Amino acid sequence: QVQLVESGGGLVQAGGSLRLSCAASGRTFSIATMAWFRQVSGQEREFVAASSWRYGPTYYADSVKGRFTISRDNARITAYLQMNGLKPEDTAVYYCAASTKTNGDAIARYEYWGKGAQVAVAS
Repeated sequence: QVQLVESGGGLVQAGGSLRLSCAASGRTFSIATMAWFRQVSGQEREFVAASSWRYGPTYYADSVKGRFTISRDNARITAYLQMNGLKPEDTAVYYCAASTKTNGDAIARYEYWGKGAQVAVAS
């Protein structure tokens, strides 16, 4: 099993920045991909960004390209989501996810999930 814990959410003004962290523990050697998804109440969870844990390819949703950056610290077994140029439409609960397979935006292939971190962007 892999446990994921997000931190770093909060309230920010439009145009501001936040950095989310996702600390992994447990059977972390099995992780191949880590990703971020987000969900607005009443809507489906949507893909934000993903990163291959060892080899580095990254993937982004079109809505966040150029503003968000996913990165990882292999020594600390932590993934990050740097969010710049935040917009009110970025307001959501952000979830960290891990997959034991090489993966992109296929939500069904992520086996492990954190409990989420709230991000609110005020206009």
